[in-house]
Amino acid sequence: MFQLDDQFLADVGLAGLPEEQKKPFLQHTYDQLEYKVGIRLSEGMTDGQLEEFEAIIDRKEDVITTWLGAHAPNYQNEEVFQRLMQASNLSANDPGLRAEYAATKWLEVNRPDYRDVVAQTLEEIKQEILGAKDAILGAGAPPQAA
Repeated sequence: MFQLDDQFLADVGLAGLPEEQKKPFLQHTYDQLEYKVGIRLSEGMTDGQLEEFEAIIDRKEDVITTWLGAHAPNYQNEEVFQRLMQASNLSANDPGLRAEYAATKWLEVNRPDYRDVVAQTLEEIKQEILGAKDAILGAGAPPQAA
C-alpha cells in the first residue's frame, strides 16, 4: 500500500535529512497519519462500531473470534490472510496475526473506502511536508558561523 522509508523522504524533498533524524521523522509522520486516518474513519460510525473496532485493535480474543466467525468464517483460506501470514512469518493461529487480519477485514466491511482515506490523508501530509521542507531541513542544520 505505502511505505514510510527513504523513498518517501526523497518524494517529499527530505532525502538530505540527517540520518539520525530520519527514523524519528518517519515515526512522527506515521503517528500523524494514523491519528488523522482514525479521525476520518470514525466519522459516521456508530458507538457500537467504534467499540467493536477498538476491541479488535486491543486484541480482545473473544471479540475477534466472534467477529471472524460471523464475517469471515473461512478467513484462513482468504488471500489477504495468506499474504499477512507469509509476510509476518507467523503461524495461522497466532493471536497477533488474527487480530491484524480481523482489523483489516473489519475495515473492508465497515469502511470499504478506508484505503482511499489512507491514500488521501497521506497525500495531504506529503503536501504539508513539501510546504515546510525548508524549515524542516533548516531545523536539522548545524548553526553557521558568522
